[in-house]
Amino acid sequence: MKISLALLILLLAAAWTGSQGISFRSSRATCCSKEKFSRRKIPEVKIQSHLYTAPSCTHRAVLVKLQKGTVCVDPQERWFQEYLRKKKLNSTST
Repeated sequence: MKISLALLILLLAAAWTGSQGISFRSSRATCCSKEKFSRRKIPEVKIQSHLYTAPSCTHRAVLVKLQKGTVCVDPQERWFQEYLRKKKLNSTST
């Protein structure tokens, strides 16, 4: 009985800590306003990495890291979807 109670408390603490971590990551710094979205296609060779914004952000976006900074991109853009498909193909073939 004591072990199951201790396990329950540990699981609750882990769940609470995890939810607190999500709220810290969803700060304004990781969200994009509509005005900051890039409308241009970004050449694949310039993309270093990408990260989806938090679900709590007003606009769904992808933060695309470039050598000279970060831009916001609509994840539904055709060119970005093509980029993801190519990246997935390359990662599964290696």
